[in-house]
Amino acid sequence: MSQSPIELKGSSFTLSVVHLHSSEPEVIRQALQEKVEQAPAFLKNAPVVINVAALDSDANWREIQQAATAAGLRVVGISGCKDERQKRAIARAGLPFLNEGKGQRMAAQAHAIIPDNAPAKTRIISTPVRSGQQIYARNSDLIVTSSVSAGAELIADGNIHIYGTLRGRALAGASGDTRCQIFCTHLGAELVSIAGQYWLSDQIPSDFFGQAARLSLSDNALTIQPLN
Repeated sequence: MSQSPIELKGSSFTLSVVHLHSSEPEVIRQALQEKVEQAPAFLKNAPVVINVAALDSDANWREIQQAATAAGLRVVGISGCKDERQKRAIARAGLPFLNEGKGQRMAAQAHAIIPDNAPAKTRIISTPVRSGQQIYARNSDLIVTSSVSAGAELIADGNIHIYGTLRGRALAGASGDTRCQIFCTHLGAELVSIAGQYWLSDQIPSDFFGQAARLSLSDNALTIQPLN
């Protein structure tokens, strides 16, 4: 028997979610383009989910999809839709519906069965992380004992610790674990993210720039406090 040309497997991905508060395509395009220009290495051509829970008006979904594409993003689905008429209009535009919270619930369940005494995995980087470099700690924490340059990217399925200056990007909880945190002794990041929730540099509270800080999620929103 010949082997099938395809193999279908289940998987999970962490995606950015765009919450719409306007149905005007040009307004959406301009707002998205501003975000992409602030962090092009992270957002250019990035797949995104559009959440429409806050919209209570009709919209041209094909034009909204085109607006996102013009801004440099790729719409992979719609979430937060509860209105049946709205659902039909979105379906006619050829956009699929996604359940936003399912991946995180599955990740939380998977972590819950790990015994407390299980050995923690950690990847340690002892040299500076230069612009253009990407470090990924799969299924583990990531510790960087030096500095991270602008244009560099740290990604970890677990926590991220930077014992130096962070000028690049740090993405913890990449597999969807909302309990992960970022610890940094000198914060000056282009972007910080935990389980898909992110801040660009202009969203990080200015009081914490250049300071030792600890970032975590509270009610699925990023929070920051001094690292004591």
